[in-house]
Amino acid sequence: MTKRISSKIVHGVQMLRAQGWTTLELSTEFNIGRATVNRYIKNIKILPQYEDLWLSKRNGSVRRKEKAEQKAEQEAKKLVNSLSNKEKIIVLSSLYWAEGAKIDSNLTNTDPDLIRVFTKGLKDLIGIKSDRLKLNIRIYEDMNKDECINYWLNVTDLKKENLSSVNVLVGKKKGKLKYGMCRVRITKGGDVLKYLVAVRNAIIANF
Repeated sequence: MTKRISSKIVHGVQMLRAQGWTTLELSTEFNIGRATVNRYIKNIKILPQYEDLWLSKRNGSVRRKEKAEQKAEQEAKKLVNSLSNKEKIIVLSSLYWAEGAKIDSNLTNTDPDLIRVFTKGLKDLIGIKSDRLKLNIRIYEDMNKDECINYWLNVTDLKKENLSSVNVLVGKKKGKLKYGMCRVRITKGGDVLKYLVAVRNAIIANF
């Protein structure tokens, strides 16, 4: 349910916004959610005499965000300096646990990095030959079919012989990934499914 606030608070929010207050500052000052603040300030323009103040705050926020991202990246590199094959298989199993089918051996996603890591992991870590991997691509009717096919073939480092089908759905790609969705299927993949499930179960047992 949308929170209703008094006209007095609305006026205060809008007046201070015009004076260059940020969404976070307004949210803290009036003890209301940032979504609520945004609803009432979306048409409020910063007064000319407060534009420099507003820009300095905005730039400061961008700098803080960039600094936080750099710190996170540095910490991540220290944590994941390198991965052993054992650790990569755990990652592979976790990806399948989260996104893979529970009966058949296939995984579907729109994230090219996820599809690439999964496909490469199958080939490099488990020894699945490329001819056992089949792709099914799902796109919308306003997408360029050939462009989408070539995109997913490049992501998976596979050839057109690996393309099983392209499903063209009615509708437009609005709000959807530019190249649609890709499913990676392992032919005669029961052995792979059992192995990834076994690794998953071992992970669960360790928690």
